[in-house]
Amino acid sequence: MTRQEIINELREKTAGFDAASYNGFLALQVTLRDLGEPLYIEIKDGKLSIEPYEYHDRQANLILSSDNFVKLINKKLNATLAFTTGKLRIEGNIGKATELAGLFAKE
Repeated sequence: MTRQEIINELREKTAGFDAASYNGFLALQVTLRDLGEPLYIEIKDGKLSIEPYEYHDRQANLILSSDNFVKLINKKLNATLAFTTGKLRIEGNIGKATELAGLFAKE
């Protein structure tokens, strides 16, 4: 899959996400190792944004293969298991990355 196809799939999966219920700010970059292209996920002012850009003011950077990211968003790979087995690396605020996983697990 291309980065844009992954972004489109993630946007589709989160279309019903109620970002207004999130009290705070969340800014995460996802670096897709094999594609060499980042994307970012931001929740700000009650709005969820998923964009094909590098995010320099991110709170955390999730680094994994595009295949494993697709598995994560399709709930075929557990984030904790991916992290403990080295399939997912997190730079920055691990709590914020965990927070995002918890929010999407509710969907």
